[in-house]
Amino acid sequence: MPKINKYVDIDTVEREAKKDLIDRHSPFITVEGVAKKGEMLPVTVKMGNEYTHPDDFDHYIESITLFDGDTKLAMATFVPGTLGNEKSHAQVTFNIRPTKSKLNLVAHGYCTKHGIWESTPVVVEVTE
Repeated sequence: MPKINKYVDIDTVEREAKKDLIDRHSPFITVEGVAKKGEMLPVTVKMGNEYTHPDDFDHYIESITLFDGDTKLAMATFVPGTLGNEKSHAQVTFNIRPTKSKLNLVAHGYCTKHGIWESTPVVVEVTE
């Protein structure tokens, strides 16, 4: 089982290099609009908030996966050069259809050099 790295609030980290490593490898979840049962809900996952990630042949974001608790909802995969071989934020918007009253969203991002990184969980209340 691979190690899963979890996001640490970078405001609590002293070294800039450590802030860079944590931030650029961490997925950040944004939910757009109000979640309604049975209606499409755009959920965006962006790798990194303040710092960008390399897009090199041997060091890039290979995938972003979205979960609701233990249930895998969606996954996007990337190949080297998807971001033009420039430092950038890998980002994807998944359109999901909630079927229950609450979503417990967590995203994983996989860096080919630094492994799996997990987002801070986002709880979304779903209306009827």
